[in-house]
Amino acid sequence: MLLQSWALRHVVKCFLEVETVRPASKPLHNIGEETMTGELPKGRLPEREVTRLKKNTQQAQNRVLVLDKNKQPLMPCHPARARELMRKGRAAVYRRFPFTIILKDREGGQTQPAVLKFDPGSKKTGIAVVADFQRGKRCIFAAELEHRGEQIKKALEKRRNIRRSRRGRKTRYRKARFENRRRPQGWLAPSLQSRVDNIASWTQKFRALVPISGLSVENVRFDTHKLVNPEVEGIEYQQGTLFGYEVKEYLLDKWGRKCAYCGKQNVPLQVEHMTPKSRGGSNRVDNLTLACEKCNQKKSNQTAEEFGFPELRQKADKPLRSAAVVNSTRPAILRRLESTGLLVETGSGGQTKFNRSQQGYAKEHWLDAMCIGDSGRQVFVETQHEVLEIKAMGRGSRQMCRVDRFGFPRTGAKKKQKRVGGFQTGDIVKAVVTKGKKQGRYEGRVAVRSSGNFNIKGRKQTTQGIAAKYCKTLQKIDGYTYNRRTGVSSPL
Repeated sequence: MLLQSWALRHVVKCFLEVETVRPASKPLHNIGEETMTGELPKGRLPEREVTRLKKNTQQAQNRVLVLDKNKQPLMPCHPARARELMRKGRAAVYRRFPFTIILKDREGGQTQPAVLKFDPGSKKTGIAVVADFQRGKRCIFAAELEHRGEQIKKALEKRRNIRRSRRGRKTRYRKARFENRRRPQGWLAPSLQSRVDNIASWTQKFRALVPISGLSVENVRFDTHKLVNPEVEGIEYQQGTLFGYEVKEYLLDKWGRKCAYCGKQNVPLQVEHMTPKSRGGSNRVDNLTLACEKCNQKKSNQTAEEFGFPELRQKADKPLRSAAVVNSTRPAILRRLESTGLLVETGSGGQTKFNRSQQGYAKEHWLDAMCIGDSGRQVFVETQHEVLEIKAMGRGSRQMCRVDRFGFPRTGAKKKQKRVGGFQTGDIVKAVVTKGKKQGRYEGRVAVRSSGNFNIKGRKQTTQGIAAKYCKTLQKIDGYTYNRRTGVSSPL
């Protein structure tokens, strides 16, 4: 038995040593056929061994946020400490998501520097709170914010089509008025503005719950100057170990972190020229793609068209939509964060990846946020850490009535009153029904009805017909839904 245990540890050790990606230890002075890896490779151990290792690794929950009796933020505490305070009657639940307690007998206290960090993305934004303790920097809270930009875009397109149809029926000869409106300086499309507003909103929320001393945001995802001319000189960090990370990160996102020819994933990838340099090809990003070693050797000095992949040229010329979204919103996000008056640290996408790969962390949004900028170096986080998933849902609709697929009204005008018996659709409630067919305990999101009998949507099912008198509000609607999951920081 001891021999088997030693053999298993030896196999795991060898596996980790082989699979860990190490950044280049010397500067890369040009973009050649450099071997690179799109992701920290997933384990090749048997699935049962990976599951067993995960169970035995250290797990951590998000810290519980703490307020004093004057609702001023204190340093977050361990969940066990929060349970002890509540059991002794010294604290009460202030907010469910993120979980916050308020102390009844304490005013003020010592705090340590804590930085709120954002990794803005097109669909999701990573959020991390990093505290600088005496023993070093540590991630004490992790979250991922999912935006609703696509839903807003589809809703606006639907509204535009309905209005256009109505104008065609009612005001056939009205002159065009699309040139009457002027957009203010810094205007963003509503789908983009919602992303900026979400980040600004959560900055305000965290500042009210955590003693935030500074902010950090990834401000430059892709260095366009370097993409056009990778050999440009005069930038200080370009001669160091960070050189080449901007172009590689761009290519990994553009080509889906897989070989452009055979589609293999989780293998070492190489930067490959669609038109070889021996035949006049350049280092411009529109001539670069990713290939595994086997395909790169097989292609040799052929062009992508000669190798049988003419469609790659069209894909290379097509810009990244998500990159355009992110690059459009980053200046606005930076301005909103600077308006808070706190010190704002910025970092590039290449520096984030460098910090993350140096510390051996996996690719996740909240880990990217944790590793942003100079403050992202040497940050400790457990192998498994709780992540709060936040999804933007909006706060209702301003549409007065529903319409059919032809644009004609199919319902009456909605009522102005949103609350029924003190409850609003979207509130998190708890109901304890003491008698009748619905007897039991229910907790979840409520959908109010004018009759006074509500629907409560729990994790597994929706229960209808719960009377308002049995319901108690746990948290009022704030435009977001929440879920908890376990994030894995290790390559496994």
